[in-house]
Amino acid sequence: VQLQASGGGLVQPGESVKLSCTVSGFSLKGRAIGWYRQAPEKEREGISCIEIPVKEADDGGEVPHYLDSVKGRFTTSADADKTTVYLEMDKLKPEDTAVYYCATRCTIQNDDHLYNRYYGMDVWGKGTQVTVSS
Repeated sequence: VQLQASGGGLVQPGESVKLSCTVSGFSLKGRAIGWYRQAPEKEREGISCIEIPVKEADDGGEVPHYLDSVKGRFTTSADADKTTVYLEMDKLKPEDTAVYYCATRCTIQNDDHLYNRYYGMDVWGKGTQVTVSS
């Protein structure tokens, strides 16, 4: 049972990066995948969440949630085979510099709401570094 995050690198402000979180050993169906980041000397924060429905026809499935500071710039999605979850990050800012992780749980703390999803599996991938600098 494994998650593998990849796709990080060095980019300039305003550019885009697409991270991938590939799963092995289990199915994404019926799971929630969260992306987190940890900047130097800061606590880890949850930035996005996507829930993958068990059945393709389930209404309301795969509706993503985001931290307010990335809403409108970051997009999380899953591939058709439900083996990879992506985090597409646009209009990157220097303050987005961090190590990015994916996990089988979601915790997003916005000012007015805490969003949690956990379905009994707590697996974390190794992080991938994203550096935004000119």
